[in-house]
Amino acid sequence: MMSVRTASRSAAAGIFAGLLLVSAASAAETAIKFSLDFKFEGPSAPFLLPLDKGYYKAEGLDVTIDSAAGSVEPINRVASGTYDMGFADVNSLMKFRDANPSLPIKAVFMVYNRPPFAVVGRKSRGISAPKDLEGKKLGAPAPDGAYAQWPIFVQANGIDASKVTIENVGFPVREPMLAAGQVDAITGFSFSSFINLKDRGVPVDDIVVLLMADYGVNLYGNAVIVSPKFAAEHPDAVKGFLRAFTKGLKEAVKSPDAAVDSVIKRNDVSKKPTELERLNMAIRDNIVTAEVKANGYGAIDSARFAKAIDQIGLTYKWKAEKPKPEDVFDASYLPAAADRKF
Repeated sequence: MMSVRTASRSAAAGIFAGLLLVSAASAAETAIKFSLDFKFEGPSAPFLLPLDKGYYKAEGLDVTIDSAAGSVEPINRVASGTYDMGFADVNSLMKFRDANPSLPIKAVFMVYNRPPFAVVGRKSRGISAPKDLEGKKLGAPAPDGAYAQWPIFVQANGIDASKVTIENVGFPVREPMLAAGQVDAITGFSFSSFINLKDRGVPVDDIVVLLMADYGVNLYGNAVIVSPKFAAEHPDAVKGFLRAFTKGLKEAVKSPDAAVDSVIKRNDVSKKPTELERLNMAIRDNIVTAEVKANGYGAIDSARFAKAIDQIGLTYKWKAEKPKPEDVFDASYLPAAADRKF
């Protein structure tokens, strides 16, 4: 018969062994710090859903996701090494790489096949078309991804930029200023500014969304980016992250009503109908396009991307040599084509 002392020792040994197993499992997980481009809003659901469903963990990853203050901030965070991966405007990334050749951050998954960059105005302030901005006041946050495309929008639509007064405004006051009539239009992401204005009581029929993609700005939008150091040291972790994210993205597109719950639980002031509408707008206008339906999620069309680089070059002087699509976008981490199929 086993003595009490022996039984105690056996129990203790079992507990210790269990702790070692848990510790080993935790040590085996690769930590990834990921930066979103903005607050926890509807369009961030495809990133947050895999956290709640355990998809990242199933890939051996310990992922933390933080909000940000604009689509340029994730680039700076990844460049500084404080974050491993992020969700950022690929056009701003190209300019950053050009200005900082020693920091060759790359995009590895195109999420917004069509960018949400927009100029949002009010009919009651005389805005219905791009040329109407002449003689008006445009509120634009300096680090705004949409404002970064303003020179292209101006050129494509024959706007006399000297006749437009640009007011540098903060992100939090952008929509309130337009709602109060302090500016006539603003730059922003279509699904954010439109819904924020509607929530502030601006009548829907008074809101004009000039989606830049409909007015000659033929660019891609936000993509998943990765630190070159992290990618070199943990290529399998990058691939695992994208596999998990792709599952979340496909589920969010298929069942946005369920997916948006992952946003609501992380944002105390959010309202489900508002964030669901925001997510649906992003899916409709930016994520699911004819190109995505034909080629699947995540990839780029190299010829189209090359034309986008040329368009950026119309209003931005490259300090170094003009980049090629493969300099900016690395498709080698993408999940298998069958898994990315729409």
